[in-house]
Amino acid sequence: MAEFIESKLEIVMFPWLAFGHLIPFMNLSNELAKRGHNITFLLPKNAETRLQKLNLYPNLIKFHKLIIPHVDGLPYGAETTADVPGPLESLLATAFDELYDEIKSILQNLKPHFVFFDFAYWIPDLAKEIGGIKTLIYLLISPAALCKSTDKATFMTSTAAELVKPPPGYPSTTVVLHESEAKLLSFVYQEYGKGVTFQERLDKALTRCDVIAAKTCREIEGIFCEYIANLLEKPVIYTGPVIPEPKKEQHELSNWLEKFEPGSVVFCAFGSQLILEKEQFQQLVLGFELTELPFLLVVKPPQGTNSVEEALPEGFKQRIQEKGLILDCWVPQLEVLRHKSVGCFVTHCGYGSMWESLVLCDCQLVLLPRPIDHIFTARLMGQHLKVGVEVEKDENDMFTKENLCKAVKCVMDKDNQIGCLVKENHRKWKELLSSPGFMSNYIDNFIQDLHGLVVENS
Repeated sequence: MAEFIESKLEIVMFPWLAFGHLIPFMNLSNELAKRGHNITFLLPKNAETRLQKLNLYPNLIKFHKLIIPHVDGLPYGAETTADVPGPLESLLATAFDELYDEIKSILQNLKPHFVFFDFAYWIPDLAKEIGGIKTLIYLLISPAALCKSTDKATFMTSTAAELVKPPPGYPSTTVVLHESEAKLLSFVYQEYGKGVTFQERLDKALTRCDVIAAKTCREIEGIFCEYIANLLEKPVIYTGPVIPEPKKEQHELSNWLEKFEPGSVVFCAFGSQLILEKEQFQQLVLGFELTELPFLLVVKPPQGTNSVEEALPEGFKQRIQEKGLILDCWVPQLEVLRHKSVGCFVTHCGYGSMWESLVLCDCQLVLLPRPIDHIFTARLMGQHLKVGVEVEKDENDMFTKENLCKAVKCVMDKDNQIGCLVKENHRKWKELLSSPGFMSNYIDNFIQDLHGLVVENS
């Protein structure tokens, strides 16, 4: 057994066509290759340039470029979600599924030990047809967001009511949605690819795969992972947070941040895909103005506008001057979070941002979730772990400038009891998660789990 554990695994990575999926799969690939395992990474040809920069082990991680089929209605050359507006993602999913024959040929030729996937719900059946290949779905959202149905056959939530009132056995009363938020779930019942809904895509992937891997740790989400494992009667294994080491060189925003006192800047980032309504964008910037603190905002132009600048409230730019900086381009989030001038992080609660904020920074956290899975992450951070303060919203899931300002001031006021509590909780979790060997032990144990599954298959 010891000799087998030392053998090298052959793994195929096949993530969904979004950089928010491609990059975490790449980070995990680096950790596996670091320990000598061979990776074949399937990706759109136009994504190779960006991913190549992240490939730390090119001798072990080989890119296989896919030509994404054209589907009527998609812009020509569209290969990732960055190339299409949200309403066209379903067509991109159709193109993704049309890769079936090419993926079948690749797997038949490579005969890997494992295929790691997420949205390609047809991978488990394809692997079984070929034979000898284990399939692993890599979860890039909080497991708490999947713990909603008591019916194994339909794992995702079937009614909005289940989100408001958790089913018997659900392990937490804090990670739930409000009634107004539950209505937002309707998108999972819409078509996401030809003849399949988003819900069905995840249901089939989760129920038919051999193993579920969660980008988390037992200490934080173990109760949710155990619930999933019992419900679906299959192993759920942990990779840990899998966060790459931040770069140490100076970034171009450093000079701007250096103008301000340590811990005084509010940094807000909403990810590469999220686009706010114009009214919410204006409430956001006016809320920062109300705090009277310096701020750095990274956000896409709001819906119906061509630029961030044209969407600003009248007179806003003149009032703020050098105290606020608004960008609509990519910034090195990790490096910004670790800058000494940054004292507060207003986050949309993307799962990757959650881990970066918990593990790598000392900032106070203000939670402003938008998409549905991010709301679960916000509840996990705000109510379950108590490491941040969530911005209050109305019955239509809208926030005001006053409520945003209130949340920021709550955590930034050194004498505020709630602010002190979340800061202390954040400190304790960071101390654990960043302790020597914590993340590497998770990867080592993850690899042992994979070997155990291969032995079971032989």
